[in-house]
Amino acid sequence: MDNLLEIKDLNVRFNLFGAKVQAVRGVSLHLKKGETLAIVGESGSGKSVTSKAIMGLIPNPPGEITSGEILFEGHDLVHYSNKQMQKIRGKEISMIFQDPMTALNPTMKVGKQIMEGLIKHQKMSRQDAKKRAIELLRLVGIPKPEVRVNEYPHQFSGGMRQRVVIAIALACNPKILIADEPTTALDVTIQAQILDLMRELQKKTGTAIILITHDLGVVANLAQRVGVMYGGKLVETGTLEEIFYRPKHPYTWGLLSSMPKLHAKTDKLLAIPGSPPDLSDPPKGCPFAPRCPYAMKVCTEQMPEYTYLSDTQRTACWLLDKRAPKVEPPETIGVGGE
Repeated sequence: MDNLLEIKDLNVRFNLFGAKVQAVRGVSLHLKKGETLAIVGESGSGKSVTSKAIMGLIPNPPGEITSGEILFEGHDLVHYSNKQMQKIRGKEISMIFQDPMTALNPTMKVGKQIMEGLIKHQKMSRQDAKKRAIELLRLVGIPKPEVRVNEYPHQFSGGMRQRVVIAIALACNPKILIADEPTTALDVTIQAQILDLMRELQKKTGTAIILITHDLGVVANLAQRVGVMYGGKLVETGTLEEIFYRPKHPYTWGLLSSMPKLHAKTDKLLAIPGSPPDLSDPPKGCPFAPRCPYAMKVCTEQMPEYTYLSDTQRTACWLLDKRAPKVEPPETIGVGGE
């Protein structure tokens, strides 16, 4: 199957107060039609910056894509002007932002906000656009859409606002939907409803999804493939099963160990000691080395190349070098009730 989206060696830098922050460093990944790719990692790992680079939303200044390619259906979006990207955003690639209250305009009725993209990209009349807006509200599970289409964002609950944001993102039948922490601001019950909704909508529309999150529970419920980011780099990628049950990078081990377990013998949660690296002065070697209990001297001196463990799994870790000592993953990486 051909790749719908392919990112090659992407580098993004921010020039802030005299410091040059290397937010994304050499990221390469791909997305196929109809699949869900989750990108996970701590805050500051470069997940959201990568997604905004795809959308052409890196503010310049202070940010800039210094090198790399973002190929959408074979066309490099890095060299697109803002005017060209306006034809892509919403129509071909849409984004669900983290906080629905800030993503929506509080002074506009939700129906009008859904209609904007339909009028601009689909060239619909206002009457047809309103009919479609009502259909979309019904599709995302909002009751009495004929009434609610004329209401303002503050008249909706947090979960319903997120449904409106999803309706806006899906309005023009995009080929790619980027969901940046779509359930973070919601309680657990509403989270489950939103995830079920996204799964159901993907089945109906065939939209490919890039899910940006730090919540591995959300990943387990929605994704087919997973990319693990740390320090601006993609340290491990693989299928959901490979990352959850056969991970090879110590950072992935740490993330999985920090998940609550249903039948754990203790209620104490494990944490990864230390702090993420300062990307204004990025480390020469593996960015996780200062926090890694298995780090060797070479880890601090040189970034490891990817080791391809299968057709779908690759890991950047010196422990996979033939000369490295054999290290067994911790027993704490079992998922869910295991």
